[in-house]
Amino acid sequence: MDTANRVLDELYFVTSTVVDWIDIFTRPKYKHIILESLAYCQEKKGLRIYAWVLMSNHLHMIVSSGTEATVSDILRDFKKFTSKRIMAELETDPQESRREWMLDRFRFAGANDKKYLSIVFGKKVIIPN
Repeated sequence: MDTANRVLDELYFVTSTVVDWIDIFTRPKYKHIILESLAYCQEKKGLRIYAWVLMSNHLHMIVSSGTEATVSDILRDFKKFTSKRIMAELETDPQESRREWMLDRFRFAGANDKKYLSIVFGKKVIIPN
């Protein structure tokens, strides 16, 4: 049997939600931050993405790791980096109509709830198959 098209690694279904389900990904610039970060994780960190969908306020993926790094480690770095980039973009974009409201929500969540690994992305769910 040809193994070229078979998945041989552990697969994980991952969901990352935005704090308070804020629909930040309705703006193209924030979608692009996610896409660029995922491409970086694939190229430099060995993230294998088998399927994904980016919704207005959350991201679903089926992933594995192609290196010794765990999926958890890769996603931790992904969330930390993308959160910082999104926050920096929000802080410098005077044309974002919901800017102050979103910044307040993200900062409040980061300061008051330790379950958040990053300011923008909230709880993580990793379910091994």
